[in-house]
Amino acid sequence: MNQPEKLRLISSPGKPLRGSVSLPGDKSLAHRAALLAGLAHGESRIDNYLVAGVTAAMLGALAALGVPWKLEGRRLLVNGRGLSELAPAGKPLDCGNSATTLRLLAGALAAAGLPVVLDGSPGLRLRPMMRIVTPLQMMGVAIQPTQGCAPLILAGSARPLKPLHYRLPVASAQVKSCLLLAALAADGNTTLIEPGPSRDHTELMLRNLGISVVSRQVIDGDEMLYETQLEPPQPLRLPPLELTLPGDISSAAFLIVAALITPGAQIEINRVCLNPTRTGLIDALRQMGAEIDVRQAGDQHGELVGDLLVRYSPLHGTRVAGPLVVRMIDEFPAFAIAAAYAQGETIVSQAEELRLKESDRIGVLCSQLRLLGADIHETSDGFVLYGDGRLDGGTVAAHGDHRLAMALAVAGLASREPVVVLGAEAYRESFPDFDSVLHGLGADVALEPVTR
Repeated sequence: MNQPEKLRLISSPGKPLRGSVSLPGDKSLAHRAALLAGLAHGESRIDNYLVAGVTAAMLGALAALGVPWKLEGRRLLVNGRGLSELAPAGKPLDCGNSATTLRLLAGALAAAGLPVVLDGSPGLRLRPMMRIVTPLQMMGVAIQPTQGCAPLILAGSARPLKPLHYRLPVASAQVKSCLLLAALAADGNTTLIEPGPSRDHTELMLRNLGISVVSRQVIDGDEMLYETQLEPPQPLRLPPLELTLPGDISSAAFLIVAALITPGAQIEINRVCLNPTRTGLIDALRQMGAEIDVRQAGDQHGELVGDLLVRYSPLHGTRVAGPLVVRMIDEFPAFAIAAAYAQGETIVSQAEELRLKESDRIGVLCSQLRLLGADIHETSDGFVLYGDGRLDGGTVAAHGDHRLAMALAVAGLASREPVVVLGAEAYRESFPDFDSVLHGLGADVALEPVTR
């Protein structure tokens, strides 16, 4: 892959944010929709598709597997071949920096029985993969990791695969989705048990395609567990998809926080995904005193969709732990900015999974916020932040993490002095229009190339 242009983003305090925006499609849904369209028979149409660095890897993989597709603006058209008609890739599939892409492909290609090597960026090679390797091996998949990480080598496996009854050590939508995709080719029902709730986009999308997927809560002693069971269809033939993706709530998070910390701000974000497994940030911010009105517009292909009206709000500290962590796991960079502008103590715990993201989001977030004057202390599984309602400003670095780049840029919209974010090009991985959307709302942001 070509190296992106090096950029710095300068954000400065200015006038109140005002306006209404619609966002590109949800990243989690885009990954799943593109892959399932490739596994289906016939032409699928996906509108408001997220065209960004993070989704390019999945499209590249589909092309390498012989699945034709084309983009018409934000409309993705995919001519699915069916699971059994995928072509062997002639070289390793490059998943870029996307662990979601790698894990979803591992499950789908295990179901297809294809030999393949799944690889990616140096950062992706640090992400843990035994969490999918072990249960896939239990299903009869010939898969080997490299020191527990990518590249993953699938030798090709005879079908059908073995049905699986498996308890995940931690709640994980990516692991669950990988195993559900593999379970499509099993000769019996697969049951997955999680210690907490996780995103259910894959289950909803499979149900929308006619697959029997049952989710329920079960009690084991004094534990509440979350069970998902898939019954593979006979024969396995998925119909094409036709859907419009709602806006990405994880991208909306930065606009929400930007409005909350900017005096006089009022913005509306239209048609965003409001799946309850993804709205933890809204709940956490409301605990802090945030004025966020949610206007549900209905159910779209099983996903709740609605509009958000966000107004500037004086915030106070809060505590985040337990199931709420999972429901906002990708939004902690944005949340930390809100906590820095709040009054009082904010404590985040039981969030050790943040250390396994595109960066060590606990360590890097704490170090960069300290550079902006925040009183923040790292713990093994989170952080403690003492907010006083303001940050100083300064120069920080994104460390190759798209969400950190955007969070740090938002911090400059209400700081005493501007914030300069080095490595800002990272945001284009998931929200290529981030700077222009902010600018359209009235934010003082400037993007500059770094020439040396």
